Amino acid sequence: MCGIVASIQADRDANSAAVEIHDALYILQHRGQDACGIMSCTSNGRIYQCKGNGMASKVFHDGARVVELPGFMALAHLRYPTSGSRHANNAEAQPFYVNAPHGLGFSHNGNLVNAEELKRYLDQDAHRHINTDSDSELMLNIFASELEETNKARVNAQDCFAALERMYKRCVGGWACVAMIAGYGIMGFRDSYGIRPLVLGWKESPSGTGMDYMLASESVALESCGYRNFKDIKPGEAVIIRKATIKEPLQEPIYHQVETQKAYTPDIFEYVYFARPSSTIDGISVYRSRQEMGYKLAERIRSQLGPRKLKEIDVVIPIPETSLISAYAVSKSLKKPYCQAFEKNRYIFRTFIMPNQKQRQKGVRAKLIAIPLEFQNRNVLLVDDSIVRGTTSREIVSMAREAGAKKVYFASCAPPITHAHIYGIDLASTSELIAYHRSSDDIAKHITADGVIYQELDDLVSACASLSPRLPSEQKFEVGVFCGRYVTPVSDGYFQHLEQLRGESKVMKKIEEARQAVMQGVAGAEEVRLASSGAVVDEYGNIFPASKEAAAEQKNAGSGVNGTIGTTETSDKTQRVNSDAQIRISQSQDISLHNLNDYERS
Repeated sequence: MCGIVASIQADRDANSAAVEIHDALYILQHRGQDACGIMSCTSNGRIYQCKGNGMASKVFHDGARVVELPGFMALAHLRYPTSGSRHANNAEAQPFYVNAPHGLGFSHNGNLVNAEELKRYLDQDAHRHINTDSDSELMLNIFASELEETNKARVNAQDCFAALERMYKRCVGGWACVAMIAGYGIMGFRDSYGIRPLVLGWKESPSGTGMDYMLASESVALESCGYRNFKDIKPGEAVIIRKATIKEPLQEPIYHQVETQKAYTPDIFEYVYFARPSSTIDGISVYRSRQEMGYKLAERIRSQLGPRKLKEIDVVIPIPETSLISAYAVSKSLKKPYCQAFEKNRYIFRTFIMPNQKQRQKGVRAKLIAIPLEFQNRNVLLVDDSIVRGTTSREIVSMAREAGAKKVYFASCAPPITHAHIYGIDLASTSELIAYHRSSDDIAKHITADGVIYQELDDLVSACASLSPRLPSEQKFEVGVFCGRYVTPVSDGYFQHLEQLRGESKVMKKIEEARQAVMQGVAGAEEVRLASSGAVVDEYGNIFPASKEAAAEQKNAGSGVNGTIGTTETSDKTQRVNSDAQIRISQSQDISLHNLNDYERS
């Protein structure tokens, strides 16, 4: 899950595109808190960029650095940690940039399921260097390579669309992207299944001539910037908005069906959790969809608990904030009092996107505070949007009991999450999912609840489809996390590869934690071994301390394709990760323009 934005202003002398985009980033901050960046372009084609790890307020110094990003067009990105994000420096912060051909900026939301194949193609055939583990950089370089085939000094819209058509034939997965071509314009495009969202908005230019345009992941970002006219980019569709010229001061968007629409299946998790309730995605109101989820869930609760247990429930309590709307609908349908008995600390990260389990557990207590008056001697029904690992749910149930609740029932607006998400939302490793090979009763015991009630998948789909501007009977969604049936083809071995990537990411974090423990003098024997010898990751992502012999072999292993250092494949399909590979670079620079840590500021 990421947030993307792009903007182009009719007035080429305007220098406020980055200012407008900066405002939009705060509206989309919920989509990613790991890193962010803005890239802008002036009328003479000069590119400016600022990006780095952290939230928008940190990276842009509460807006102070936005003045360093002049230009009439810009694009931006918000990122959260994914399975391929192994390094702590800002090299993977987006937008990405390549200078050839024509100077391309790129922001990507989604995931490619054939990334390894694309890496080999770029290395062996296109001869393009890949500097990070991000599949976003892969996609940018595939597009750049195809656009370079025109062999022209200046490209037009047809050249760009043709390059995109060839890129779509190579890339498999789900994506929504925005791009910028220096001195030419901006573009946006979406996968042919419509998995990741993208919407275009327009308004009259303050200059009085022409229109300003903005592309964003959610309509709420456009509305906050004064855009009142919207159009969803359709599956497989691309749009290009060229800069205004003296001869053509009124540039209209150019739309093109890059690839035939294979389906119209937005990711249903956007409606369950990720999107803001004030957004409308593909014509479906997120707010209304959550209301409908609540009504459907109430019927499920009524059926599963039965009259006796249902009568025992004294109050319906939402888990802030995503479930507020659904929980209220549950309370209305069940005719039970509704009470916001958890106070939320608004000045903390969303715990779902915290990078490890311990931080998530600690984060729950920091994020939520129970109000004892609403729990004492009451049987409570807690309603949350979903249950992923169970970490948050277990802590919340514990907090409810500590506040005095007699019985605690837990209801989820989403069905059991049993499979990996492969289109840009890194929920968890399959083995970390609490519903993986567990029944509702087992889950209730694990989170110490008196009962767990899950939404039925058919009811969830119906709740969202009933609001679609398309025929509800024909409206489908990407629901692979609940049933394992994904809308795109998935190659054999991909999930094994995904687990191994996650394992490598986890082990490098463990090594870093071990190094810190050694430096602070509080390390145990295993932490000393990890810090000195590294670790081994098997093909399923399991982590084992490496032997001294393994560490020595790793040290002599050299580098891999495109200079990737720190892992090597052995005959038993394990990956050895050396502690030296996890040195955190606090003052890092990547090769593209100026970034957050390029110089110090007082």
